[in-house]
Amino acid sequence: MPSASTVFVDTNVLLYAQDPRDPRKRGAAERWLVWCWHAQRARISTQVLNELYANLRRAAPQLSVEAARALVRRYRLWNPWLVDDSTVDIAWQMQDAYSLSYWDALMLAAARQQGCAFLLTEDLQHGQQIDGVQIVNPFLTGPELIEPSA
Repeated sequence: MPSASTVFVDTNVLLYAQDPRDPRKRGAAERWLVWCWHAQRARISTQVLNELYANLRRAAPQLSVEAARALVRRYRLWNPWLVDDSTVDIAWQMQDAYSLSYWDALMLAAARQQGCAFLLTEDLQHGQQIDGVQIVNPFLTGPELIEPSA
């Protein structure tokens, strides 16, 4: 796999990195996010940012509103894809073609539009290829899947 491949990160990975209730998943999510920041290959969408903010208070009740907003601002550095009409149309096509939930299809459409080779999520089948995007479950493998020296 090419070493410069970009990775679209699902909201659940960002949330697990803040959630103290499952130390195993938190550790795996943190490892992936450290790699993403270091490699500078992570991508997200405005959908992910909105879901992150909406769910942080439940997943990480230790965070204040100000801390949750600061975290969302930090992830804006990943140049989130603005979900637009084209993204929605592509998501609908993917939803129909692959029997996906709308929200998963919307994420995949944003990943595809950004040229991502991978989607980091636990919500789809690990290893599955959808329209050129490979699904990676971050709790089954680490960044060495993408970059063997990681």
